[in-house]
Amino acid sequence: MRIGVPKEIKTNENRVALVPAGCEALVGEGHTVVIEKGAGEGSGFSDDLYVKAGGKIAPDADATWKGAEMILKVKEPIKVEWPRMEKGQTLFTYFHFAADEVLTKAHVDSGATCIAYETVQLPNGELPLLTPMSEVAGRMAVQAGAKYLEKLHGGRGVLLGGVPGVPPGKVVILGGGVVGTNAAKMAAGLGAQVVILDLSLERLRYLSDVMPANVTLVYSNRFSILEQIATADLVVGAVLVTGAKAPRLVRREDLKTMQPGAVIVDVAIDQGGCIETIHATTHDNPVYTIDGIIHYGVANMPGGVPRTSTLALTNATFPYVMQLAKKGWKKALRENEALAKGLNVVDGKVVYKAVADAFGMPYAEPSGYLKA
Repeated sequence: MRIGVPKEIKTNENRVALVPAGCEALVGEGHTVVIEKGAGEGSGFSDDLYVKAGGKIAPDADATWKGAEMILKVKEPIKVEWPRMEKGQTLFTYFHFAADEVLTKAHVDSGATCIAYETVQLPNGELPLLTPMSEVAGRMAVQAGAKYLEKLHGGRGVLLGGVPGVPPGKVVILGGGVVGTNAAKMAAGLGAQVVILDLSLERLRYLSDVMPANVTLVYSNRFSILEQIATADLVVGAVLVTGAKAPRLVRREDLKTMQPGAVIVDVAIDQGGCIETIHATTHDNPVYTIDGIIHYGVANMPGGVPRTSTLALTNATFPYVMQLAKKGWKKALRENEALAKGLNVVDGKVVYKAVADAFGMPYAEPSGYLKA
């Protein structure tokens, strides 16, 4: 199989979808790996390392995409990349289709086969390809929040950990999944007062057993959310509904109940965000203020720490990449139920129900496309 690895072109996106070790393994199995010039440099992997691993360096994006049977990326192809997509080509990356109708329609129109990292799902419900980036983003959310709480950035001027004689800051986390758990670990480690809200009593019981004493667990409902954000210094949006648009938990009018200079970091922004007033921002221009509340909506947070993020991501994705390369997407998905759940778009059809429902688009059963 001919496999293309383009350079990521979203703003300040320095991750890469394949490391030299992965390239070497694929080449060793007889595949051709084409890496766009400079694709790995942002993560510390030079073109020479890929060449030594048996890869071929393409001079530009067009040469990388053209003729590739499978394209490996980190982030969804953006508008300038859409003309490069080919009918029947397999794209394996993060898509987050349910948050973007125009993006979804572009991929439907392309005729490409789109397998989304974020909806690959194990029988126990775990999302193995989303987990590593959720771990990174959860930890980064607290770092970013702590920074923008500083007065010179317009924040309340609160040190999350406090000091002897001065109480710590309060961090409210909406969602107790992977993002929320990692955010709580970071915030609790700094000494903050942490509150996690979640709908699952089972999850709250688990978190009660593993979290330190400065983490409080609260069942999530409209009343408890309003009660907690009113005294929060930092609110972290960590809600995920697999493959679907995130529910809006904090409304525009709720901002007026919060403390001026408080910070919201909405990690759910990839799926549309769980804060009504959030919109996607970039590492270049990460924040804006509404009603005195600082909003941080960077949609590719892990791209800010690309060395860590690339290694964490490719550790998780590579076994699936190898299956797709060796067997082709149909056979690989037939034989791996978790990977089959990653199929979102194929042959001009949406085959992931939450995406179809998000935009009222026709839905096709994926099983019809996986027959031998």
